[in-house]
Amino acid sequence: MSYQSSTPFINVELDANCLTIEFNRPDALNALRPEMLSEAARLVEQANADADVMVIVLRGAGRAFSAGVDLKVLQGIEPQGGIIGNVFDEPAAQLAAAIRDTGVPVIARAVGACFTGALEVALHCDFVYTTDTTKFGDTHTKFGLRPTWGMSQTLSRAVGQRRARELSFTAKIFTGAQAAEWGIANDSFETPEALDDALAATCAQITANSPEAVAAMKDLYRLAENEEGIRASLKAETSSQYSISDTEERLSAF
Repeated sequence: MSYQSSTPFINVELDANCLTIEFNRPDALNALRPEMLSEAARLVEQANADADVMVIVLRGAGRAFSAGVDLKVLQGIEPQGGIIGNVFDEPAAQLAAAIRDTGVPVIARAVGACFTGALEVALHCDFVYTTDTTKFGDTHTKFGLRPTWGMSQTLSRAVGQRRARELSFTAKIFTGAQAAEWGIANDSFETPEALDDALAATCAQITANSPEAVAAMKDLYRLAENEEGIRASLKAETSSQYSISDTEERLSAF
């Protein structure tokens, strides 16, 4: 299956079973436009139906992951109750659902800057790699806005209620090193080059495993987000059925 982007603001490349989707507005620190969100969502959805894609990396061109929503797009829009509206919310919801629903692990490569809407997108990913000096922040309250892309749910799950409230109420900036310490990022590296080496190794580890088992694991981890309690989740884990066809082959290799 071939991959082509419908917008110059998104680059896409498939290599060694890894699909890289790249925000491509480096001169604007990859500030997000609606078509970037919807196109990234479409590509994730396409990859979900492609057996050649076993991991997806979401990244930004140049020196930043993304500075967040392009505020110029909001000119002329009057937010109601701090909500910017469907011009962004619909494609953002589509991307969040695509990332969460795909059976393929999605890794955010958050380098340079990762603010507000970009942070919300990264938090929907399965995990995040960053660099020590990357700048993060939830600036909704700074601009009189309220989150509608999941920040109030995903951030608190990553760092706990008290830390999440502090970060959102103050809109303060924090570093990639802190993001890793608090649980927003899985790991933080001194340089982008060191990050890329680790990312390549992680992608290779994932693609060496059973894709059907990885998809099953991703689905099973969703049980932890259902808030049904540990007993119900354990029962659901045991009773869930998946088609994993390469178990015998993989076991016999040992």
